[in-house]
Amino acid sequence: MAVETKKAVLGYMPEDVPPVGAMLSLGFQQVLTMFPATVLVAILTKFDVGVTLLASGLGTIIALLVSKRRIPMYYGSSFSYISVIITVMSLYAPACFNDPATTYCADGVRIAQVGILGTAVIEILIGLLIQRVGKAALDRVLPPIITGSVAIVIGIALAGTALSEASSNWPVAFVTLVVTILFSVYLQGRGLLGMIPILLGAVVGYLVALFFKLPQANWHLINEAAWFRVPPITLPAFTDRRAWSVVVSVALIAIATIPESTAHLYQMSLYIDQLAKDLGRKPKSIKNLIGLNLVADGADDVLVGLLGGCPGTNYGENNSLMAITRNYSVPVLMTAGAFAILLGFVGKLAALINTIPLAVIGGLSIYLFGVIGKQGVALIQSERVNLFDPKNLAIGATILVLGIGGAMGLKDGLFPFKIPVLFPNGIPAIVFAAIVGILLNLVFILLPPSVFGVKERSNIEF
Repeated sequence: MAVETKKAVLGYMPEDVPPVGAMLSLGFQQVLTMFPATVLVAILTKFDVGVTLLASGLGTIIALLVSKRRIPMYYGSSFSYISVIITVMSLYAPACFNDPATTYCADGVRIAQVGILGTAVIEILIGLLIQRVGKAALDRVLPPIITGSVAIVIGIALAGTALSEASSNWPVAFVTLVVTILFSVYLQGRGLLGMIPILLGAVVGYLVALFFKLPQANWHLINEAAWFRVPPITLPAFTDRRAWSVVVSVALIAIATIPESTAHLYQMSLYIDQLAKDLGRKPKSIKNLIGLNLVADGADDVLVGLLGGCPGTNYGENNSLMAITRNYSVPVLMTAGAFAILLGFVGKLAALINTIPLAVIGGLSIYLFGVIGKQGVALIQSERVNLFDPKNLAIGATILVLGIGGAMGLKDGLFPFKIPVLFPNGIPAIVFAAIVGILLNLVFILLPPSVFGVKERSNIEF
């Protein structure tokens, strides 16, 4: 009698349901991968950590359902929104936000929630528009020179914040920075460890901070916290007139997150189709679901905005983990979402996170904010933007100087152009830079240089 050999598992496609043990372990890996960045955004913006974890898990599940379980993505807090959220907090909850002993500013969060819902509307509308007219039409209005330049501004404009945090203890900050960089470079391809350099860097930084006795002032938070607590969910401040001035500011950051999300979709499509080929199945070609992907992004932000979590995006770190493990199972991602929801109710976890010293956060931020800026450069590179073309140079240069210079050089990072209801205190630098870039591009669309006999300069051929 022939002995039947068990066929090796090559991976899991989006519709596959792994055995329970694999489902739980793979789901927990996904949570561990998203955890450091998602929590760090909550700390920097003084959103509640528990609500942010709850919203991340529930938002992921909602987005997966909206995408008809065809697009395997995990959603966590987006670094792209940090600068504008900090501006909102500084303007509308200054006493709370500027108090180093405070870790959560509910009044500021409620105002920011209205803006997050505005982002959701923008993402859903653009997603529906792409489904109708195609992505090429959108690329004319938001070409890579705009989206990439805005991403650069978002990262570099936060440099002052990172250095301010690091200055609370430079040795701790630099040790945290260096070990995080070393982990991110030398642990590549080492499975789960290669996916969590930020978490590992934070742990090492925390241990070094213990030597300097930095976290001890907040240890009472752990003792006072209950093991189980209901996260302090807040409702958006729809009746507060100030909240409506936030909508445009926050929603415009979608200019940077939409191309990022689309790039993630293309990346995942390649990986999934390769696995389908290896399994002898039909390719999924989820790269054709650009519009649906953005609608799912918007659905996540609707949920986040209603609960009071940090504005989200689908995570490249989790995509990389899926590529390494060849696990694209939507049920696994839903399991990860359930884990995140449960973690949101663990009071002592949130308290422990809030004891992380400012210097450790500063060290992590130097690296992460710089990476955001470099991703903007990578987007411009990958799209082969012609930087010998004066109109591209003009758009990109204007966005960079207005955005970075305005954020660092103007009072509160605001251009002094007050618009009732929308911008009663002035226009945030990043938002102003994006608006000017979009308007400049529209001028070149309506009056192309070719009308005046100008020939387009050729790009470098590689």
